[in-house]
Amino acid sequence: MSHCDAPLTPTGRLRLARCVVDDGRLLRRAAERFQVGHTAAARWAGRCRQLGEAGMQDRSSRPHRSPRRTPTALEQRVVRLRHEHRVGPVRLAARTGIASSTAHRILVRHGLPALATLDRATGEPVRRYERSRPGELLHIDVKKLGRIPDGGGHKVLGRAEGRRNRTGAGYVYLHTALDDHSRLAYTEDLPDETAATCAAFLRRATAWFARQGVIVERVLTDNARAYTKNTWRDTCRDLGISPRWIRPWRPQTNGKVERFHRTLLDEWAYIRSYTSDTERQAAFPDWLDWYDYHRPHTGIGGQPPASRVTTLSEQHI
Repeated sequence: MSHCDAPLTPTGRLRLARCVVDDGRLLRRAAERFQVGHTAAARWAGRCRQLGEAGMQDRSSRPHRSPRRTPTALEQRVVRLRHEHRVGPVRLAARTGIASSTAHRILVRHGLPALATLDRATGEPVRRYERSRPGELLHIDVKKLGRIPDGGGHKVLGRAEGRRNRTGAGYVYLHTALDDHSRLAYTEDLPDETAATCAAFLRRATAWFARQGVIVERVLTDNARAYTKNTWRDTCRDLGISPRWIRPWRPQTNGKVERFHRTLLDEWAYIRSYTSDTERQAAFPDWLDWYDYHRPHTGIGGQPPASRVTTLSEQHI
């Protein structure tokens, strides 16, 4: 592959070199014809005389010697500490006495990925999966969020006044059902997370997805009591849905809905200072509609979730 700034491809270099070597043209004339410098023309002509056509390929710009390169023993120590403690370049630099940029280069040189791409429990690269069609798997989870007292919380009033304004407003229980293939989401603000509430939410979520043309086949939850009781199992049976549960202590399995909740907090709950919980809740339907039908999703190629549900009766504009 030629250098991105190279004025000539290997074929063009060979033609230039043959003009000089085989046809006997002057270097300056050949350089003018191919619109390159005199030194470049001399370089390719010299390599053609020495190596022939093989000499027209790019060469590595890496120096033959690197006397200031980090010693091999130190590199091995950095790699060992990374495997043992799973820390990044800054902490590795503090433990080994090198610059953090040097630690980063060592990690890259040895093919060690960023910590953000690794599973925290095992240290192995996260294996991402995606169901092949909408409705094949629905992720369900609950996000508990403190309600905002009337007049505003600490973001509006400051921390001292915000603490005095606490009136026992309680919590928001955001129940979310998210389709694995499309990332289409359905969320409700409910008063609790009991088995009866979760089962009723599943019925409404299934009906909502059905109106979007998505027939739910399986549902994946964590091992909370509400999802392991007979109420949940019976509801799944009545709806013709197969229930699934993540392995204990492995929340990454339900990571798509966990990531949705983080997006929800960043882009709706904490995006600005609300003066009451009513004001924040009033902004939620518009945000959810934007997420489902307009917001580019990086996990599906920058398209909105609704773009993957081809059976939608109408597109939101």
